[in-house]
Amino acid sequence: MNAIEFESSKLGSKEHWDSVYARELASFREIGDEGEIWFGEESMYKMVQWTAEHIPYSDDPTILEIGSGNGTLLFTLHEEEHYSPKRLCGIDYSSDAVELAKSIALQRGAQEIIFDTCDFLMQDPPSISQEHQSSRRIDSWDLLLDKGTYDAIALGEKDELGRPPVFQYPSRVGRLLKPGGFFLITSCNFTEEELKTNFATQDSGLVYHSSIKYPTFTFGGQNGAKYSSVAFQKITR
Repeated sequence: MNAIEFESSKLGSKEHWDSVYARELASFREIGDEGEIWFGEESMYKMVQWTAEHIPYSDDPTILEIGSGNGTLLFTLHEEEHYSPKRLCGIDYSSDAVELAKSIALQRGAQEIIFDTCDFLMQDPPSISQEHQSSRRIDSWDLLLDKGTYDAIALGEKDELGRPPVFQYPSRVGRLLKPGGFFLITSCNFTEEELKTNFATQDSGLVYHSSIKYPTFTFGGQNGAKYSSVAFQKITR
């Protein structure tokens, strides 16, 4: 994988996100503020619309959000598009983020959505459905979602071989998706072409499926968009 490499930043550290969600959890408990919608409402609703179009709730899909934060994306899928809360799961490596999402879920009456403390690069998410548990298969998810998590991981410290932590991310996605399953990612650091290069690889087993369009702007003679949202599908072998 020829991933673009960034300089390490506090935005790529667990300590930073633990601090962010400790503050947001305290704020929710004090004044009921649910916290920031990462990348704003527009990108979130575009991801929800893409999901509803390509993986309708009537198919009863299992959906995993990687780095779910306060859980807003999953709540929106449930509340506005009627996805079963029992089939939705959010993981985050910050325990305060998970506690915040669980607290908001309780307030919204969506406590059947599963939120779990899990480091995506090192641990597997929980089994949330009977077929997950009975088959004991890892590759059992219909859809994986990422809104900013890949960006944050790309800013993490390199390992002893000089590799950025994102080097293993695409293969981790591929091993969790069932054949024919989808991965939808929104990024502000990577272009659509860079995401295609990083994720559509032999190791991941993913191929490009589609992309979400955003308003474009011109800067320095180059056209671009504020965000890139790209969908990939796991090859059926």
